[in-house]
Amino acid sequence: MIINFHSAKKFRNLDFVEFTPHPEMNVIYGENGQGKTNIIESIWMMTGFYSFRARKNAQLIQQGSEEAEIETLFYSQQREQNAVMKINKRKEIELNGVKEESPRVMMGKFFAVVFSPNTLGIVQDGPSERRKMLDIALSLIKPNYAVIMSRYLRVLDQRNALLKKYAEKKFDLMYFEPWDEELASLGAKIIKYRLDYVEKLRELSAEIYKGISSGREEFSFYYDFSKENISESEIKEKLKDNILKSRDADFKRFYTNAGPHTDDIVLTLDARDARIFGSQGQQRSCALALKLGEASIIEKITGECPVVLLDDVMSELDEGRQTFILNYLDNWQVFITCCDPSTLLRSKKGKAFEVKDGKINEME
Repeated sequence: MIINFHSAKKFRNLDFVEFTPHPEMNVIYGENGQGKTNIIESIWMMTGFYSFRARKNAQLIQQGSEEAEIETLFYSQQREQNAVMKINKRKEIELNGVKEESPRVMMGKFFAVVFSPNTLGIVQDGPSERRKMLDIALSLIKPNYAVIMSRYLRVLDQRNALLKKYAEKKFDLMYFEPWDEELASLGAKIIKYRLDYVEKLRELSAEIYKGISSGREEFSFYYDFSKENISESEIKEKLKDNILKSRDADFKRFYTNAGPHTDDIVLTLDARDARIFGSQGQQRSCALALKLGEASIIEKITGECPVVLLDDVMSELDEGRQTFILNYLDNWQVFITCCDPSTLLRSKKGKAFEVKDGKINEME
């Protein structure tokens, strides 16, 4: 997949920017606060997911404006396509001249992987960040996964509401059975998707980490529901048992405590918890390995190389790690933001863009 043209109007501090990227390396540089990350963010919005920095539409619109607009011309699935997104109270998307119901239509059509300072949360923060990583990655390559997850979350909300009603009325427990059954059925599908994905990602990311770190440590991880390759029916039975065992705790908290919405991925360096024992540099390398592995899986499964968005990543890496990453991403379309482009501009292929006061200029 290649972005041939991109523009953003009234998006954060970007009054109006448009540029024609290079099909491989694009270095976007400038001082902090000028709008570099906003450009990366506007590209990411075309995946159909939420921003990697904000959940509210109002935060994406330039102050004093009522609407932001993003347009991208991209080559994917053997043809050039055009997408226009308008952001006001809601997000509206037009793909190839046809107005679609939801930006979610872009899942499976526009492929991108983003690494920003927030991505370190995959390693440093709680389980929700790692679940979010899995959910986004799987939704890109398996759009049906997002549908199943949406149904699961609706059933979860309904079961939680039932727990609160039970606390007031103490009705027969048989009323929980259909909800438990549906939760286990949908949850088993989600966990099976995740287990299969983690198995693919583990091998790729371990090899990438070895390259980033020059083989100093061994990086691995596992999904905490099961270390074994088990069938969907086995997962469902195990999940039903877990839901039943946690019922007393559910009544106390008015919350369903068992299911894929509470699962985690355990990341390890030399068999020790990377979250606890890894240095910040090691944790950054873990997160990078996961994201580059994610990009490789997208390419293997879809046949499309995703656009790789690296926001303020290279400045924290030594020259050896920078060189490995740039070599790994050779022939992919990459957008890198930085303050000092001198080390990145040694590449003979690509373009450099300076961002200042929300404006972008291509440099010689």
